[in-house]
Amino acid sequence: MNSKKTANLLTICLKAGKTVKGFDGVCDAVKNGNSFCVLTASDASEKTVKEISFICGKYSVPLFRTELTKEEIGILCGKLTAVIAVCDRGFADGFAKIVNT
Repeated sequence: MNSKKTANLLTICLKAGKTVKGFDGVCDAVKNGNSFCVLTASDASEKTVKEISFICGKYSVPLFRTELTKEEIGILCGKLTAVIAVCDRGFADGFAKIVNT
């Protein structure tokens, strides 16, 4: 995954207000059907990734591990976080394209 492209798309997504930050909020967004994909930081803990992966799998939401660290995501969104839900299909498709290139 291209970290610059990821950061740019995430910045636009954040400005558009189409994200949910933080583990509990992301879990709720996935369970409520509001999330079209979930992004995790490259340095997210194994436990966090395992738990969010289980929830995403249960609700058929794609999970993408980014090259961005928690700190880099924190700088972009103003909150140190390891998981972000993307609540817009267009943005989710954009992240999927970045992952698959």
